[in-house]
Amino acid sequence: MTATAPAPSPSVEALRAAFGTAILSHAVSCGDTIVLVDRHRAHDILAWLKTTPGQEYNYLTDVTAVDYRDPGQPLEVVYQLRSLGRKADLRIKVPLDKTGSLEVDSVFDLWRGADWLEREVFDMFGVTFAGHPDLRRILMWDTYAEGHPLRKDFPLRGNFTRAEQTRQALAANPEANYSIEELSIADAFSELPDDMKRRLAAGQRGELS
Repeated sequence: MTATAPAPSPSVEALRAAFGTAILSHAVSCGDTIVLVDRHRAHDILAWLKTTPGQEYNYLTDVTAVDYRDPGQPLEVVYQLRSLGRKADLRIKVPLDKTGSLEVDSVFDLWRGADWLEREVFDMFGVTFAGHPDLRRILMWDTYAEGHPLRKDFPLRGNFTRAEQTRQALAANPEANYSIEELSIADAFSELPDDMKRRLAAGQRGELS
């Protein structure tokens, strides 16, 4: 008996009706519907998916990126969406030509949770999110000069020698990358209530989601 191919999310047909050729393609993988969209319309499409009755993908689960080993393939920015009310998921991919501008509009104005997620993609893959309020590195220090560690063209041991990497790390001044407000909160940690200290410590260990 031939297995029936899983049907895509009804959102695909609705997206094609609303945005036409800006919907580049779609696929179903492991039960998940994946939609590729034009980068110039990506923000409009994501806003539509969030606010349109019957869609209401109101929770941004993740923003990440994929860089394929084949240099001819585009780098893809990936948005994982969930409709909490409908218990439905949808994955949106935005392909970016690696020989051109790696830029797409920020969705911070749609989901505030995109703040650090977009910063991580910027840091690790070199994607610029236009309109992001504070687009700077989040894992590597601001003066890190070797590139973007999750790109496939990034050497396994980095672009610099271990001695140069060590020298730059020791010369970095992490405090210069924080505001006075952020530093004052760190300085006042000992004055926080015990329950808040425990929550912050648990968050650093990854025990809080």
